Amino acid sequence: MADYDVAIIGGGAAGLTLTHRLRGVNDRRGRPLRVALLEPPPGPHTPVPRTWCFWEPPGGTWDHLLAARWEDLSVVTADATHRSEAAPYVYKMLRSADVDSYVRESAGEHVDQLCSLVTGVRDGADRAVVETGGGTLSASWVFDTRPSEPPPGRTRLLQHFRGWFVRTRVDAFDPGAAVLMDLRPPQPENGVAFGYVLPLSRREALVEYTEFGREALTTAEYERALEDYCGLLGLPGVEVTAAEQGVIPMTDARFSTRAGRRVFRLGTAGGATRPSTGYTFSGVQRQAAAVAGALERGRVPVPPVPHRRRHLVMDAIMLRALDTGRVRGAEFFGGLFAANRFGDVLAFLDGGSRLPRELAMGLTTPVAAMALTTADQAWYRLSRGRA
Repeated sequence: MADYDVAIIGGGAAGLTLTHRLRGVNDRRGRPLRVALLEPPPGPHTPVPRTWCFWEPPGGTWDHLLAARWEDLSVVTADATHRSEAAPYVYKMLRSADVDSYVRESAGEHVDQLCSLVTGVRDGADRAVVETGGGTLSASWVFDTRPSEPPPGRTRLLQHFRGWFVRTRVDAFDPGAAVLMDLRPPQPENGVAFGYVLPLSRREALVEYTEFGREALTTAEYERALEDYCGLLGLPGVEVTAAEQGVIPMTDARFSTRAGRRVFRLGTAGGATRPSTGYTFSGVQRQAAAVAGALERGRVPVPPVPHRRRHLVMDAIMLRALDTGRVRGAEFFGGLFAANRFGDVLAFLDGGSRLPRELAMGLTTPVAAMALTTADQAWYRLSRGRA
């Protein structure tokens, strides 16, 4: 049985990020950590290639791999287009295939890349055992990044989407400006629907249709929605060169990153997804940095849930307001971006804002509906505490 310091299950955003973070990290005795990155063979368990989009200040870890970046953002409503700089942030796009290649090529001799389906994980007092189709291995610490069913919560919506990489015959896009949220598509009864446009050149872009709601659509329904949205953009007859599709849970459930004495959850399964947005990539970066720091200091590397408690409370209220129909999603998001600096809104959505600014932003949302939902949530939590 092979022995490792760290075993990482899954080669998606969380697994690759942690693998990269651990490159060059030594234990307390000064020895490089021996890491195993375990992924299933090509097939139904293999993550499909996709794009990861996020915002952060310039000069990030992955900047040299970016497929595109935008500092000029727009939010479009039925009545107006609100355009603003993203400062102090830059909106960035990574291709998963580029990150995968880079992490693997730069992993170094202390990382073993193992292609084998994990069939079980057994926790232990001193070490954990990972069972695979090709045998077993042991590790001091195991980080499981595989998607799993979220814990139960009061409200659960899905961010579900399909995107087209499109090419036009004439110049149609501004490569320096992105449409972050276009709220003009027909709206569902509860939740919100929107499109967005991320230009890659003057004739190429990722055009995506997204909904927050209880149920995902069929591929045919997404295709019709994208055709309609391209028509709304004035882009009839585009050439579709590739497509991506996905579903991300948005829930007020409380996540635990600890699955045992030696086993931890990382990524979406460990609460890295921000409930109000479905964005996960930034949360994964914070979790991986915390784990690497703990291992370097010889501490128990429990990944943090990378969102502040008050932000999770606010997100739970917003999800409840959308799910009950008390708040119309287009009205909520349109008003939020229309009345505030984009940089301030992005700071809040990524967890970097301060409470006074958050309270001021709250006054630009549907106040009565949000207050009613806040009281509803407080009563629910109180009654649950008494049960």
